Amino acid sequence: MLTIGQLAAYAGVTVRAVRHYHAKGLLPEPARDRSGYRRYDAAAVVELIRIRTLAEAGVPLSRVHELLAAGDDEFSEAIDDIDRRLRAEIRERQIHRRRVAQLAAGDRLALPPEAVDYLDRLRRLDVPARAIEAERDAWILVAAQIPEQMPALMELKRAQIEEPAVSAMYLDLVEAADWDASDPRLPAFADRLVDMFERDAERWTDGEPPDFPLDDELVELLDGVFLNAVPCARRLLRLLEERGWKGWTRLERIRTTG
Repeated sequence: MLTIGQLAAYAGVTVRAVRHYHAKGLLPEPARDRSGYRRYDAAAVVELIRIRTLAEAGVPLSRVHELLAAGDDEFSEAIDDIDRRLRAEIRERQIHRRRVAQLAAGDRLALPPEAVDYLDRLRRLDVPARAIEAERDAWILVAAQIPEQMPALMELKRAQIEEPAVSAMYLDLVEAADWDASDPRLPAFADRLVDMFERDAERWTDGEPPDFPLDDELVELLDGVFLNAVPCARRLLRLLEERGWKGWTRLERIRTTG
């Protein structure tokens, strides 16, 4: 005869689990010996192993009680049902594993290869991580809306960033992201941005920028990211407008009439 501790050890459970199964009515409590201790026989070990196996398979304890009392056919059918459920759970967990693997891929989670290459180029320019993260999130939004335009967009961005003047301006913009709206350097910085816009405009076909059809809602969302993240953004946009340019995500030259 076994003590409760020996029974638990044979069945691979804890003493606390044995007592829990007693309380749930799954494992009958044996008679106590003269010293007041429970004593268990081999049948109790077998029954406890069956309870543990069903419980570990995810069978609710209320169903375990039912299965333990079932006939052979009913028990076999229930086991088949449990097996089907476990296989479905395995398939679901495999899907979760693939999603976790995608998360480990970092930029590749939601961006096409050309966008990942562009972000890697920014890293080689020693652009701060926070700026790259902001770029990544913005391009994820764009790629979700116009995936077919991403190759052309990234070709344009790569060409721009390879120009020394543009890459220097980009790094200046990253630095300016921390400036206060009253920073005295902003007007000169706006002048430099306008010079860059004007040089780019010389390459526009028919005087119009390349047509990448971002809808108004996405433009507003991306502009909002810029306005919320950069303290001097609103003043900078006002300075640009004074110099003949408006917008940020969708840059436009202000047409004047004489």
